[in-house]
Amino acid sequence: MENYHIITLPSGDDRSRKSLRRTWNQLPRCQRNLIILGIMALCLMILLYLPGDQIIRDADGQTKPEFVEKKVTTLNDQLNEAIQHPLRLGGVSISEHLRKIQPLLAKEQHFHGASNERQSAVVAAFKHSWAGYKKYAWGHDNLKPVSQTSHEWFGLGLSIVDSLDTMYIMGLDEEFKEARDWVEKSLKFNTNRTVTLFETTIRVLGGLLSAYHLSGDKMFLVKSAELGNRLLPAFLSPTGIPFSHVNLTALSAYSPPDIATSEVTTIQLEFHDLSRSTNVSIYERMASGVNEKLHSLDKTHGLVPIFINSSTGTFRNNATISLGACGDSYYEYLLKQWIQTGRKDNDDLILDYMQAIDGVLTQLMRRTPREHWVYIGELINGKDFKPKMDHLTCYLPGTLLLGHQNGMPDSHLILAKDLMDTCYQTYTRHPTHLAPEITYFATTDKEEQDMYVKPNDAHNLLRPEFIESLYYFYALTGNRTYQDMGWLIFQAFETHAKVEAGYTSLGNVKNTQDTRMLDLMETFWMSETLKYFYLLFSDNRKEIDLEQWVFNSEGHPLPFYPTA
Repeated sequence: MENYHIITLPSGDDRSRKSLRRTWNQLPRCQRNLIILGIMALCLMILLYLPGDQIIRDADGQTKPEFVEKKVTTLNDQLNEAIQHPLRLGGVSISEHLRKIQPLLAKEQHFHGASNERQSAVVAAFKHSWAGYKKYAWGHDNLKPVSQTSHEWFGLGLSIVDSLDTMYIMGLDEEFKEARDWVEKSLKFNTNRTVTLFETTIRVLGGLLSAYHLSGDKMFLVKSAELGNRLLPAFLSPTGIPFSHVNLTALSAYSPPDIATSEVTTIQLEFHDLSRSTNVSIYERMASGVNEKLHSLDKTHGLVPIFINSSTGTFRNNATISLGACGDSYYEYLLKQWIQTGRKDNDDLILDYMQAIDGVLTQLMRRTPREHWVYIGELINGKDFKPKMDHLTCYLPGTLLLGHQNGMPDSHLILAKDLMDTCYQTYTRHPTHLAPEITYFATTDKEEQDMYVKPNDAHNLLRPEFIESLYYFYALTGNRTYQDMGWLIFQAFETHAKVEAGYTSLGNVKNTQDTRMLDLMETFWMSETLKYFYLLFSDNRKEIDLEQWVFNSEGHPLPFYPTA
């Protein structure tokens, strides 16, 4: 076919355009600028009010971390809409919204069950725990394994929801199905109960989201979105620091005068993930606002006091600084949020993390006088050093190693290894081979021992923090020595904590003949401790790939975000 060149003669419209151009050129420059600004503002208004609700995808069809939401123009509008209609997203039911956006973040994961004797032993421990819970506490929050009764905290079936991903990873299909069916039929958020934002976020929201990402079952995401909406009243605080307690039915929130700093800074992984999974930005925006608020506050060498006030938005004056209770996961989530988002943007997060670890090295780290064990102490009143370290602090070796894998300096690796050795000693120095809740350290060679435990601190609650660190060290280095260290501790739990109906917390790790059973099986035993044991003993170091998944503070793996 020949190519034709079409010549168009000037028309009346063309002459009109020339006249308009001449008129435009004759206008003063300031008037032309005002007209241009007016047109740009009009275009922006049109874009803002266009209906959204469609998801944005990149060239590979993967969800991009952008949000397009319907008929919502301000942050307050979004927040009020979600709170007033907890069963809806974007003006429609949660299920309808998710059907329309067809979220692609969840891809069913496949696991193959125990591959060796040690993993099989952990599976047996989980099944023993689960059987006792199912028989004596089904649908309740906790099992009391000694008295073979139940304990209620929030009335949300915490042991079930917290254990979902553990069962899925272990390949316990029957147990997972019965738990999944309970969640679908019996997990209700519209009964009159008040819960804490922190615990409900890391245990329930985190558990539901992790089960969704591992199984691909959208029912878990529907439940997650409803719970997320019902937790949003916590962010109605006037300062950007959320309230600590929420009534899930009244959709109201309040706080005591001071709340733990870790409680308001350990919700971000879950709320970020909920936004990315539903394509509704309000959850991430509210949680990120807490980051921004904390970043703006004055700190002591990057370290934060363990109490903060949601009414004033400031830290409590002269509060203790600690990487243990009430402070621990603030530091953990700085790093993990940065990793979750693909180590892009969020410069404030990684800056705050690096400054905090510098503060740990210069202000909190000490060595014992004789054996030179490295430990992390506390600053009482924000200034007076106390040689006390919670078992909770033993999450830090694993977090430091994870940070080093992601580009943090060698000083973090050295501290991670030294602190790992010390945490292991807190287990092996006791006849039960179990660690106490708190350990004290000598500051002079006049003291009889480099490490000692006070009677009121000798209890063990089946905590996971050191097992988590062992898992990171094995998964990231391949050194099987860490598996052997974990096996010694697992056998100690088998010997001293196992009872007929499950596993119990202990009151005294210093005496094998008088461990003083406390009659409570914390939900993190099945959610975290046994999960980390199982992954630690795996022949496949990437059974959960730490280059694709990040664990929340309750041991629930969440995926990294797709990046453009």
